[in-house]
Amino acid sequence: MPRFPSLCRILVILLAPSAALAQDATSAGTATAPHPTLESASIEWAIDGDDNNNGVVSVTYRETGGEWFEAMPLVRVPGDSNEGFSWANRHAGSIFDLLPGRSYEVALELTDPDGGDATETLFVETRPEPEEPAAATLVSVTPATIDAALAAAAPNTVVELATGEYGEIVVPNDGEAGRPIIIRGAADASVTVNGDVRIDGRSHVWVQDMRVVGKVKFNNSSNLVLQRLLVETQGDGIIAFGQGTTDTYISDNVVIGSTEWSEDALGVNGNNLGEGIAVTGPGNVIAYNRVTNFRDCISLLEDDGVVNQSSIDIIGNDTDVCADDAIEADFSMGNVRVLRNRMNNSFIALSSQPSLGGPTYFIRNVSFNNIFQVFKPNRGSVGDLWFHNTVVKSGDALGVYAGRVWSRATFRNNLFIGGAGGDTYNGFDTGSGLPITVADADESCDFDYDGFGVIDAEGFRGQVGDTQFTSFDELVNQTSENNATLVDMSIFEANVAFPDAPFPARENPDLRLAAGSAAVDQGLPLANLNDGFAGAAPDLGAYEVGAQPPHYGPRGDAVCGNGVREADETCDDGNLRAGDGCDSECQRESGPGNSGADAGPGGETPNADSGCGCNARGGSSPAPTALLLGLFGFFLLGRRRAQR
Repeated sequence: MPRFPSLCRILVILLAPSAALAQDATSAGTATAPHPTLESASIEWAIDGDDNNNGVVSVTYRETGGEWFEAMPLVRVPGDSNEGFSWANRHAGSIFDLLPGRSYEVALELTDPDGGDATETLFVETRPEPEEPAAATLVSVTPATIDAALAAAAPNTVVELATGEYGEIVVPNDGEAGRPIIIRGAADASVTVNGDVRIDGRSHVWVQDMRVVGKVKFNNSSNLVLQRLLVETQGDGIIAFGQGTTDTYISDNVVIGSTEWSEDALGVNGNNLGEGIAVTGPGNVIAYNRVTNFRDCISLLEDDGVVNQSSIDIIGNDTDVCADDAIEADFSMGNVRVLRNRMNNSFIALSSQPSLGGPTYFIRNVSFNNIFQVFKPNRGSVGDLWFHNTVVKSGDALGVYAGRVWSRATFRNNLFIGGAGGDTYNGFDTGSGLPITVADADESCDFDYDGFGVIDAEGFRGQVGDTQFTSFDELVNQTSENNATLVDMSIFEANVAFPDAPFPARENPDLRLAAGSAAVDQGLPLANLNDGFAGAAPDLGAYEVGAQPPHYGPRGDAVCGNGVREADETCDDGNLRAGDGCDSECQRESGPGNSGADAGPGGETPNADSGCGCNARGGSSPAPTALLLGLFGFFLLGRRRAQR
């Protein structure tokens, strides 16, 4: 049975003794809760002093008037700078899995052995789910009348598009809080925008329920809602540059690019194109989207493009064929939460290049068949937190080849399985199958309670910081992984084939744990992250045995033909045509080339000549007729907006 040390060990990382004249006592400033999202609260408490970094802030919270619950202690974030950005001395952290549209009371207690104890109470209002105002003015439009209607649209107006082919849409007016301008396809309509949708400079505007053959762009905006869109693009999909966007909600969209799953596409300089969803700015939510066939599927911006990338939720998304990064949380500036996403067929699954002080959270994500690093904390990343993630890939399981020190990272309760099949792809060496090799992680990084496996690889060896090991026993006894667990593919309830070669593309497997397997009851309890676990201790990885798995991608009833495998569908290639491996009822067809190890996510054989649906591996654009048919079903899903 694993030992349970104090949570302080996880989140308070002690540095070397400070100089005699250092200010070890804390002087507390003001605590704030900036940019609450629908399900999360960001907490920041500015301080002076505490140069020895031994102050701790405990957190409890409740819905107003309700029962108190414990959250994780705030993360100690010493002031510093990196890559042209600086951050203040503070404690910071998040409260997870709150309910939308609710009021919460948060109690903070700061203790410092050197002096400066303090308490604070904050009141936080989570944002509600978008709901159309009951008294909105409805204006029905056609391709001939839409421009005039948009020019005249006032707050609390719904501009409803009838069936038709529309040109570029430019939104000229703002809505107001609680009184948005809503631009949507009608419930029974098949609406295609052949061109971009531009919402630059706008606030309180919603765009939903239509097909866009182009991009959706909203520079310098705020408080937008972009939902239930089908975006097909040869470049970028849903993007906000310039001053970015603030408190915008991007949910339940399908975004399809043109990048193929091929070796020459891999990496930032590969033969790839486009950002699926890319934004900068605080308070944004990117949730339950399906994003496929891009260079980076979901990303924040880098370097000169960065604007206050904090208090952001990236949650419940389903990505596939991401030739560089599946989810790129680069230049995160605190309380960026990458939570419960599924990533299939990527070059790098999760990027934090770099985290600027943190905390940058990676929690209960699942990555299968990523090729190079599963995690990229390059450019001196500081403050990354990895909890309950599941990784299965060929080559090194947790291999970080940063070439530069990264620091103040914490890993707990993760599963990393690597092994045979490591090779050099497009110039990148993926490793020989080491369980963990993180030579650039400095002494402030803390790894423990993780599960490691190597499949058909020689020996069990690797490196944690400066320490090399040549057996599982040495990993446990000579590194911080004192409570590591040895695992293999038998931990999964389903018969999952190890992805010993990354090509052709792999189908998403079921990586839920088998009851009684080696990964069960081996984790560390973490308040607000694994409360209510069954058994003696939490299970390792993204899934607790017996719990319902999270939803990935667009929500709602299954819609056969929208390119997203949902509910009881065994495939969904978007084209509603039999004979290509996925039949017109979204069930897998039997027959030569239609099943087995080489079958793609829609049941089709990758790069086959037949079938060019949404998930085709050949990089072809989805057939227009098929997508319009699928879109009709997608709109029916969209009509459930008020029930979500």
